[in-house]
This record gives sequence, structure tokens and C-alpha cells, in this order.
Amino acid sequence: MYEQGDIVIYGAQGICRIEAVGPLNLRIGAPGAQYYTLRSYYHPELVIYAPVDGHAIVMRDPLTRQQAEAVIDDLPNVPELRITDEKARETAYRAVLHGCDCSALAGLIKTLHHRRELRARQGRRPTGLDDRYFRQAEDQLYGELGYVLGIAREDAPAYIRERLGTRGAEE
Repeated sequence: MYEQGDIVIYGAQGICRIEAVGPLNLRIGAPGAQYYTLRSYYHPELVIYAPVDGHAIVMRDPLTRQQAEAVIDDLPNVPELRITDEKARETAYRAVLHGCDCSALAGLIKTLHHRRELRARQGRRPTGLDDRYFRQAEDQLYGELGYVLGIAREDAPAYIRERLGTRGAEE
């Protein structure tokens, strides 16, 4: 069980700080049930109430620095998502975001980056769906890496390129 003040990764919301643990003084939730009150680290106006015994949404500790560096070092080996059914595309994207797995997020970013390139070569613009999930995946991955590495979220792509020894390449 997490405690007040702990930093966690919570579903597609990413980095959150636990502000309180206990029953809610609101009209939502089950009476007497225990909840985490979470505040988004990068969007402090966002408050989330998550049941302590809930398992529907992934909640985990942030990576360690060593784990974050291992994720970065393995980025060139991360495969793209294989989505054969266009109707299932958004479901697959959403599953990656809610799974809180940094390697899977990197695979989603790669997939969406290559889709953007393909559409550009075809003279087409990226879809709104692809743009939205691309931004969310970047926010989540770079947010956690930035937090763990002690750098600004927006500096994470440059850090990754530098660590991998690439220039201008998309992660």
C-alpha cells in the first residue's frame, strides 16, 4: 500500500503524488472505502480518486534511474506495434497508454512516428487520433523519464538522443 507523499505512475495519467489515503469526504465512491487522492505531477490542477483496492488501472512505482537508462539503451530494439485491424487501432493505443510500460510506450511512439512519415510521403496529414495518442505517449514516457532522471520533461528527447549517440533521430 502506498502512503501520503509517495510518487506513483497511475494509468495514462503518468506521474502523480499521493496527497491522501483514506475515505472520501465527497458524494462519490463507496461509503467507508479507502481511496488514494492523487495529484498529477505535471498537471497539478488534475486530482484523481483511486480506490486503494482497485486493480482496474495500473498503479506502480516510478522506474529507478538505472531502469530508466536501461529503457533508453534498449529503445533501438523496441518493436513497433503490429496492428492489422484498423478498427482496433484506438483500442491498441489506449491499452498501451493504460499499461504504464515504458518500452510499450516507446513502441507506440515509433509506430505513430512511422505512420506520420508514411502519410506525409502520401501527401496526407496525420490523423487526429494518431496525433492525440502520439502526444499522450510522449507526455507519459518523457514525463516519467524526466522525473526519474531529474531533468525537465521537454529535455528528455535530447537526453535520449545524446545517450544513444544519435542526432535528430526520433526515439
